[in-house]
Amino acid sequence: MQVRISHRTTYRYQGPVKYTAQTLRLTPRRDGEQLTLAWSIQAPGRRVEQVDAHGNITHLLTLEEPHREISIVVTGVVEIARTRDILREQGTLSPLAYLAPTALTAASGRIVALARDHLEGHGPLRQRLYRLASGVCAGVRYQPGTTTVEDSAAAALERGEGVCQDQAHVLIACCRSMGIPARYVSGYLCCGSGHAGETASHAWMEAWLSEEQGWHGIDVTHVEPAGAGHCRLAVGRDYLDAAPVRGVRRGGGPELMDVSVAATTVDAQ
Repeated sequence: MQVRISHRTTYRYQGPVKYTAQTLRLTPRRDGEQLTLAWSIQAPGRRVEQVDAHGNITHLLTLEEPHREISIVVTGVVEIARTRDILREQGTLSPLAYLAPTALTAASGRIVALARDHLEGHGPLRQRLYRLASGVCAGVRYQPGTTTVEDSAAAALERGEGVCQDQAHVLIACCRSMGIPARYVSGYLCCGSGHAGETASHAWMEAWLSEEQGWHGIDVTHVEPAGAGHCRLAVGRDYLDAAPVRGVRRGGGPELMDVSVAATTVDAQ
């Protein structure tokens, strides 16, 4: 499936900002299951491209002149062909790098109990992972606006509601507590055929299946495999490693952020 994506992020500040530095992870990853046919980033200031330790294409954006607004616009076309449900990426990091907990994915007693209830026992690991994903969704109901990017998996499970980021963090924490490498994925969820469909910035997770020597993507929010409608931007140990836009600034006071995402499927030529 070919998808044309447009994503705009605008920051407006109450006062002048003297300096901004932001890391952009807004370019689709290079893997055998998705091919970037065209992609551009429009933003003020200077940009330097590099590939980080997780294999994400990143840009360091810096603005050294006073400003009250920043608008970052990405547009492009990506061809996604999820012919396999296992990704065998040749990255620089071992899957074992995704076993250690982080501040956002540390396992609380409730997380360990949830993991044991659904993962212990017999049956294929894949089947048990989806049972666990259903348990995570039951324990963390999807409710926009209830959490922030600083909330941990343990806090989200305790609250009982959150967004896709929180659900992914909880499943990741559960997997790691049981010795299963797991990582966070940021990207776009694109649905529809030949017209604008459901489109959003989205987050899911990938679990390492040692028997198959590859990563299996699970959309926790929808309890389904990541498929042809999932465009992968970045992976990492948690949200902080894979955030599409993350940075620091000097000055400006309170800010308002506006985000819009749109996508349409296009016929392959």
